[in-house]
Amino acid sequence: MLLSKEINNILHSTKLHEFIRFAIVGVVATGIHYGIYLLLLWLFDISANDKLYTNIAYSFGYVISWFCNFYLSAHFTFKEKTSVKRGIGFALSHGVNYLLHLIFLNFFLWLGVPEAWAPIPVFCIVIPINFLLVRFVFKSKYFEK
Repeated sequence: MLLSKEINNILHSTKLHEFIRFAIVGVVATGIHYGIYLLLLWLFDISANDKLYTNIAYSFGYVISWFCNFYLSAHFTFKEKTSVKRGIGFALSHGVNYLLHLIFLNFFLWLGVPEAWAPIPVFCIVIPINFLLVRFVFKSKYFEK
């Protein structure tokens, strides 16, 4: 009985619902990011040997997906209003996130992972860290109004 009550509490917890919504938004934002990255690799015939252009393509996809991510994170994931303070906090959290992305992208490219596949392990490492950072921005009293 006690275990079933605990499982029920977990399934109906706000944090779990936020994480599920975060995952949905993350899939959308990651799809936009990855899709733009692959499109630019294809359009400009960029290979892993072109580190600068690989990083530019990756960064361009990241910036475009950021706008979608901010709006959906505020209104859908955390059900909060957007504000300048939250926008700045979100930008700062994504600045950290972006640096982690580039560090791990280049690490996996250095390991020899093909440029089309290198973002996959990056996403697996960085997305959980990003959840904690973004949740702090939208739930912390510091970023209210």
